[in-house]
Amino acid sequence: MSDVFNALSSPVRRQILSMLKSRDMTAGEISSRLSVAKSTLSGHFNVLKAADLVVTDRDGTTITYSLNTSVVEDLLSLMVGLLAPEGETKQKKEAADGDLG
Repeated sequence: MSDVFNALSSPVRRQILSMLKSRDMTAGEISSRLSVAKSTLSGHFNVLKAADLVVTDRDGTTITYSLNTSVVEDLLSLMVGLLAPEGETKQKKEAADGDLG
């Protein structure tokens, strides 16, 4: 999980993730929207891939990046759990456990 927080610590990487919320994009499309050197951008992509926040699809020399929604959902769930009052989280868990039984 520390890889995820490291990835999110950069404003450039957060911009990339924000762009990918709406649609998959090629590296060239992302590059054209950011004022970052391509070599620097490559490093940002590597950090995002290492954190499993993005997945790639290669077609020849073109790489398309997609948001890895399952990891993002897990992260959001963790954050909500951390920010929710302790009693509220416990009540929701008990209610969910009761629904299963």
